Amino acid sequence: METIKISPSLLSADWLKLGQELDNLFDWGADMVHCDVIDGIFAPNITFGMPMIRALKKASKLPLDVHLMIIEPERYIDEFIAAGSHDIAFHPEASKRPHELLRKIANAGVKAGIALNPDVPVSVAAEFIDEIDFILLMGVFPGFGGQKFIPAVMDKIDECKKLIAGRNVYVELDGGVCLDNIGEMKRRGLDAAVAGNAVFAAADPASAVRALKER
Repeated sequence: METIKISPSLLSADWLKLGQELDNLFDWGADMVHCDVIDGIFAPNITFGMPMIRALKKASKLPLDVHLMIIEPERYIDEFIAAGSHDIAFHPEASKRPHELLRKIANAGVKAGIALNPDVPVSVAAEFIDEIDFILLMGVFPGFGGQKFIPAVMDKIDECKKLIAGRNVYVELDGGVCLDNIGEMKRRGLDAAVAGNAVFAAADPASAVRALKER
């Protein structure tokens, strides 16, 4: 069984010392840096935008795993690409031109993904299966960190793995990931997990990252 990739969410980091937090993530053995971009309209929170991604890119030794929780992401996609995103996921229902948007992301050499909220069926991903590099499953409804995982989402991992069988597509899960549930997620074939408080609120974050990978 392969080791799962861990993408700690900066939503749970100390924003007064983000540069240090980025160095910490590299030292702790994280694989990516998850960047939650929320506009306050698609989801009930406001975080940061393109200037922050650009700044993070300059300081991060790890690839930036960017999740757009914004209305009409096509309005800003060129800037998010130029800012240095390694991969970009968006919610297809938030876009007026999701197919065109996926092609633009891919043509720029950036990994393209779609994000599915807990109440959005995996069948929605079938429409985009030939245009995506990954599916980002939401284990909670987007907006704020620290929420508890919605157990019904666990079965969606199985559904995604069936959908992408034989394709070079991976499955990532964001929301409510912790030591109590990541083992089951991994057994079901999850490829990458976003962890916020499970890493940043841990007494020993480096040990937490290792434990999440090895669970």
